[in-house]
Order: sequence, then structure tokens, then C-alpha cells
Amino acid sequence: MKSQQRGSTHSATQLDDAKADARQAIERLGGQVYNLTGTDEPSRQALADAAERYTAAGSQIDQAATPVQARLAKQTALEGLYYIRAARVAMGMDPGPDVPTIDGQKAAGAVTESREVEFEGRKVAASPTPSSRTPNYYPGGRVAGRPVPAGWYSEPWWKPALVAGAWGLGSMMLFSTMFSGMAGVPYGAEAFAAGGDPNADQGADAGDQSQGDAGDQSYDQGDQGYDSGDSGFGDSGFGDGGGMDFGGMDF
Repeated sequence: MKSQQRGSTHSATQLDDAKADARQAIERLGGQVYNLTGTDEPSRQALADAAERYTAAGSQIDQAATPVQARLAKQTALEGLYYIRAARVAMGMDPGPDVPTIDGQKAAGAVTESREVEFEGRKVAASPTPSSRTPNYYPGGRVAGRPVPAGWYSEPWWKPALVAGAWGLGSMMLFSTMFSGMAGVPYGAEAFAAGGDPNADQGADAGDQSQGDAGDQSYDQGDQGYDSGDSGFGDSGFGDGGGMDFGGMDF
């Protein structure tokens, strides 16, 4: 009986610690969300994405019943802080303090050169820097189990998968066309289709756990619950995830 009580107390302590850790990140994000106002399209879009993550993280921490669920809330808040940094950069401000690496971010790579490709009758651009042509930021990481490089894009081509929890057939072709041979993206279209290069994670995401986020590897499995509950995306007109059309991209 005493052993059970000690186990229960230990579990409760772990949950409380994980919640407190997550709330620090959430509060830091909230302070930035409420104190910054975008001055151009890239900064306004990044701040809108940061606000969505703040709302989602708050909902997640309120419902967290296990340490892993609390860490998912922290991951969401950290993602929001990357959007804050992006907004500050877009406005010519100091990006502020470093943010701990989020799950899958290092392995996903980053856009290292400006590119514009033709895809399904339209031009899709990617750039390492914000501009009126590339106002949509992504901090890098996994969406529906596949890596999306950090960078600025002409459109959020990953959002249909974010909402539906699965990628359409056209996504691999777009990825191949956009990132083929790009130095900062250490995998090709086949690896993207399979969920990324598993070797790219060695020494990258494993190191994330030193940030105190052990158990974050469960983040991808929790993505779908978070994405479907993200009010910012749920009203974006993507429908129910079946037969989506995203600016001409068939999903």
C-alpha cells in the first residue's frame, strides 16, 4: 500500500512539474502575443500563427492529465515562440532570447536559398528571409509525420496536411520540385514521403531531450489531436480534410 502511495505521489509530482514547465513557456508566449503588433504582411501573419499556438497551448495545458500531455502543451508554446521570433525579424527587431529546439526541427532542415517553382499552374516560392512574396513562416518540424523545412513561403503548403492529419499525393511532387539539391534540406522526396531521413535525427532530436523535454517524441502522435483542435485552422475553409483543394493543390 505504501509503495502504491509513493508511486501515486511521484506521478502527481511529475505532472505538476511538467505543467509548471509548460506554463512558463505559455506565459512567455502570451506576453509577446499581447505586446507586439505587426507592421507588414509577414509579421502580421507570424503573429497570427503565434496567437493560434498560444490559444492551443492554453487549451492543452488545461486538459493535461499526464506529464506527456503537459509536454505537448509546452511544445505548442515553443512553436509559438518561434513565430514570435519570426515576426520580430520581419519587423527589423532583435529576435529576442533563444528558444529551445522543438521536436523534429533540426532533422527537418531549413530553406537556405530563394527558390520559385511552377506547380500545378502557379508559382510557389521559398526563401530564408521574409518578404511580401514569402510572408508565411514555418519554424521547421514534422507535420503529419513528415518533415517541413524552416523558412518563409509564398503559401502555407503544409496546412492541408496539418488540418487533415495526412498528406496528399501532390505534396511529394511539390517537395521534390522545391527542395531538390538544396543544401539545408538533408533528404529527398522519397525520404519526405517516408517521413524523412531517420539518420538525420541522430544527435539532433535526441539532443532535444536535454532541454528537459523527455517524452516529446510523443508529440507527433499527438499532432492530430492538436491540429484538429486548433481553432485558427479549423475555420480556414479547408473543410473536413477530404478532397481538399488548396490554392490549386489537390489533396
